[in-house]
Amino acid sequence: MKIYAINGSPRKNNNTATLLKKALQGAKQSVKNKEVQTEIINLYDYNYTGCKSCFACKRIGGKSYGKCAVKDDISEVLEKISDADALIFGSPVYLSSITGQLKSFLERLTFPYLVYDNSYSSIAPKKMPTAFIYTMNVKEDVMKKIGYEFNFRMIDGFIEKVFTKPLVMYSNDTYQFDDYSKYKVECFSEEDKAKTRKNQFPLDCEKAFKLGEILIK
Repeated sequence: MKIYAINGSPRKNNNTATLLKKALQGAKQSVKNKEVQTEIINLYDYNYTGCKSCFACKRIGGKSYGKCAVKDDISEVLEKISDADALIFGSPVYLSSITGQLKSFLERLTFPYLVYDNSYSSIAPKKMPTAFIYTMNVKEDVMKKIGYEFNFRMIDGFIEKVFTKPLVMYSNDTYQFDDYSKYKVECFSEEDKAKTRKNQFPLDCEKAFKLGEILIK
């Protein structure tokens, strides 16, 4: 069994990456009597672009039908995860949505599997279970007020269309810096952020672990 976590954050050890690792731990623990391989893929390690609209993946009888024809750093990753048994995506929120790096990756991953028939069916090799972890510096009430969830549902909808409906969790009011005094951030209280980091983030880690367990069960 192969389970991959796709880290859309430029940071490899902060909020998003930490929660993805917890989810992988939960997934691995939930599997009994099977060899489980888990891996976190840090997208910012790779040099690639989003979809180039060449439509080679839609060309009838073409050698790249159903798969991305663009060859760059991410090509081998796309090939590798096509055989996954589960995928867990994670991203901090930039400009009300996921990072550009993850958006480009999802374009390359999902578009080749979407068939331009009347029902926009999927030809993904597997209907593997999926999950998505969103991290953000705003509180839950602000997230709902400014409509973040609508943007997230659009992303989740494409993943559902191609693979399966993702399990989703949010980590709100995240701690961003080691020392807030070094940055221009009057809109945030370091004291409040530190308190949330101490009290809430451990609970978010538990939620991510549980998400991984549920995903595989």
